[in-house]
Amino acid sequence: MGESLVNRRRGIPSLMGGPRRSMLEEMENWMGNLWSGGQEGWLTGGAVPALDVSETDSAVEAKMDLPGVKPEEVDIQLNGNVLTVSGERKEEQEEKGKTYHRVERRVGTFSRTVSLPCPVEESKVTAAYKDGVLVITLPKTDEAKTRKIRIKS
Repeated sequence: MGESLVNRRRGIPSLMGGPRRSMLEEMENWMGNLWSGGQEGWLTGGAVPALDVSETDSAVEAKMDLPGVKPEEVDIQLNGNVLTVSGERKEEQEEKGKTYHRVERRVGTFSRTVSLPCPVEESKVTAAYKDGVLVITLPKTDEAKTRKIRIKS
């Protein structure tokens, strides 16, 4: 019984794993491989750019790393409180006489959709692109802005 199920079933991983690995740990590993948090995962293919969403008293800000992508190749859409950023990182032409030993930079289309934490003023949204980083500033509606309430004594 020293041979694992991976070897016996021609590369199909076992849900049971080895004696020191619980089924829960194995399932967590599988789920991690599906999405892989920005790295190469089974479902993402590794072409999904990182996205940060932060909030201040007056606005929500989304930052996305898009090195090598031209601003005109990016599409930003806002539908209610759902922000979608999509685009394409185009493949570079291979140079004749050059042998590649490693190719890790991803090409192809990407799309990220995120729900915003509060309502924003759609007509005042701005986007800036500098040094491969896209910054989208989404001002909050007056109702969504943080207000300090004084207590009467």
